[in-house]
Amino acid sequence: MSVMRYRFLMALVSLGAVGAAPPPATPYRWQNVVVGGGGFAPGIVFSPVERGLAYLRTDMGGAYRWDASSRRWQPLQDDEAESNFMGIESIAPDPRDANIVYLAAGMSARGPAAIFRSTDRGARWRKTIVPFAMGGNEDGRGLGERLAIDPHRTATLMFGSRHDGLWRSDDAGASWRKVATFPLAGLGRPDRPRVTHGGLSFVLFDPAQRGRIFVASADPDAQHLFRSDDGGANWQAVAGGPAADMLPVKGVIGADGVLTLTYCDAIGPNGITRGAVWRFDPRDGAWKDVTPLKGAAVVPGGYMGVAVAARDPRVIAVATVNRYRLGDTVWRSADAGTTWRELARDSVRDVAATPFLDFEGRADFGHWIAGLAIDPFDAGHAAYVTGATVYGTDDFTASRTMRWAPWTRGIEQTAIITLVSPTGGAPLVSGFGDLGGFRHDDLTQSPPHVHRNPMLTNTNSLDYAGTAPQVMVRSGNTHKPLVPDTSLAWSADGGDTWQPMRVPAQRGESGAPSRAQTGSAAITVSADGATFVVETERPLLTRDRGRSWNVVDGLPTRVRVTADKADARRFYAVDADGGRVLRSDDGGATFDAAASVGLPADLSGARAVGREAANPLVAVPGRAGALWLLVGADLYRSVDFGEHWARATNGIAIARYGIGKAATGAAWPALYAIGAVADVRGIYGSLDGGARWTRINDTAHQWGLRLRVISGDPRRFGRVYVGTDGRGIMYGDPAE
Repeated sequence: MSVMRYRFLMALVSLGAVGAAPPPATPYRWQNVVVGGGGFAPGIVFSPVERGLAYLRTDMGGAYRWDASSRRWQPLQDDEAESNFMGIESIAPDPRDANIVYLAAGMSARGPAAIFRSTDRGARWRKTIVPFAMGGNEDGRGLGERLAIDPHRTATLMFGSRHDGLWRSDDAGASWRKVATFPLAGLGRPDRPRVTHGGLSFVLFDPAQRGRIFVASADPDAQHLFRSDDGGANWQAVAGGPAADMLPVKGVIGADGVLTLTYCDAIGPNGITRGAVWRFDPRDGAWKDVTPLKGAAVVPGGYMGVAVAARDPRVIAVATVNRYRLGDTVWRSADAGTTWRELARDSVRDVAATPFLDFEGRADFGHWIAGLAIDPFDAGHAAYVTGATVYGTDDFTASRTMRWAPWTRGIEQTAIITLVSPTGGAPLVSGFGDLGGFRHDDLTQSPPHVHRNPMLTNTNSLDYAGTAPQVMVRSGNTHKPLVPDTSLAWSADGGDTWQPMRVPAQRGESGAPSRAQTGSAAITVSADGATFVVETERPLLTRDRGRSWNVVDGLPTRVRVTADKADARRFYAVDADGGRVLRSDDGGATFDAAASVGLPADLSGARAVGREAANPLVAVPGRAGALWLLVGADLYRSVDFGEHWARATNGIAIARYGIGKAATGAAWPALYAIGAVADVRGIYGSLDGGARWTRINDTAHQWGLRLRVISGDPRRFGRVYVGTDGRGIMYGDPAE
């Protein structure tokens, strides 16, 4: 799209007042920055009626469908505007019609829940808001499948809820009623955050026996498996099986009618220490313990993923979960569990497509293997999910070493904390949750590795030197309360390699661990790359890459520092408590108040709260003294090093913003914002310094509106990067 065309569309915004019709949209083309997988997908299922059709559910990135013709996974909820619907509790392809599929959508009990139904494989959805809460991103998300379709009458569905018992629909999911005759009514919705129940962990209709249904409960109780032989009118507890403290988490039913169930002592995926595998034959009521490891061979962890071959019910497979001592694995049996073959030590992983999985010289088999499936049309094709990827193989029936490879083309299931597009080097360097982050030289290729040395699970802050962009700094944390070594690093080659940096020990507030120990101390680099400022309890400065440190004078604790992108002498910070902007004119050694004329007296809305919060103060690349500041939902600008400010925006409420390359001849950089105009939340752009805005995403590209960070590209006009919370990084360009 030409700059003139872009400006014309932007100008249309001014034709209507705020509160009138939503602003016009500038057409944009959106694509995923490629990583490949990257997050936890608790469940994978194959269609039982069409070869090459499979579905994947994720805990915060929606659902996917495998498209055999394009050989890639297709995201099915990019048009979703409700954040909570991006966590998928369960998924069910129709057992008779390959075009029909259902989702149980609800990330948390604190948000809405719905049953999605589609007659075109998820291209379009109809939704029924339901009264029972879900937890697609809560503990127990690996249980399932909770949603099931009666193969004898496909308009009938049942859903085993976490908190509210068993539910039934007889009109293909359009309406739901509670099954009053089911023995367990549910424990009720929790009244505290981060508390959940396992509830009814799975529902199974027997495909060979009309009217026979099994429902399992993962709540503490004496009975955990229930059975109906009359289509759900009456229920009875199934006697026998493992001890009552073992919870059934997943189950499958073979062509012979025998159930295979996996058990854990907690709903997981964390906190599991024991597990078991049992089989139940409803014809004679017999139970059999077929757990692969018993006695002295048992290691801490449980069993969760479970699958049975469609054509030979003696072929079963189970997966471990939370087995951190030896790592998780998959077990395969060809004789109904009498003997087992462990696959982790009898397999190779080819991660060439997503080389970042080779974390420490060798890709491991995976962790949190909650989902496991065998292709009903090809018993040699199997797949399992992990906390970081989906693996598939075509060697599942082979006696030789199995080759597994990431089956993730099209899947981007990651949470982004921060990102930068530097003035030189790679176009994008990012900070992720769980994976640490990447340098992307090519946005269409999975990077060779995550940030290393140190390897931090979360990168919370990133910065680059404005006139020497090969110099970068980062800070982050690990999943442990205290970072084992250091939370700080710097790079001399644009984020390809890193060097750890350590600050002198400091004490946190009231004896708590220090900000550097917890990964909460952000780091900033001067424009020339010579000076680093670290926001510890007493902010520190180094000019020799961390060999020596000096205390910064005049800079309060818990403030975010911004370096001028053109003048190496200048640093800035917002003292929200003091209601002032601070500036350093001596390379960060001392800070004093700038005049700050034009800013509100109350700057509490410019406080960055939490280690993952975006910095509200941004410096313009290539222009000394040019600053933008977000105060509440309003954007202010300064061109004289923070002395004077002007409110730049009107009619838009901004949550996050970023700066990109200016249009030819423009006085201001291109601005990009996550915000709302006329009550329409979305992604917006402005070319005239914030006076007028146009929407640059559309209803097909919303990603649950789980949008965390945004930046333009200082070298490419119109390019914008958006970090989502569950769908990876999106990048957009004006459509031609």
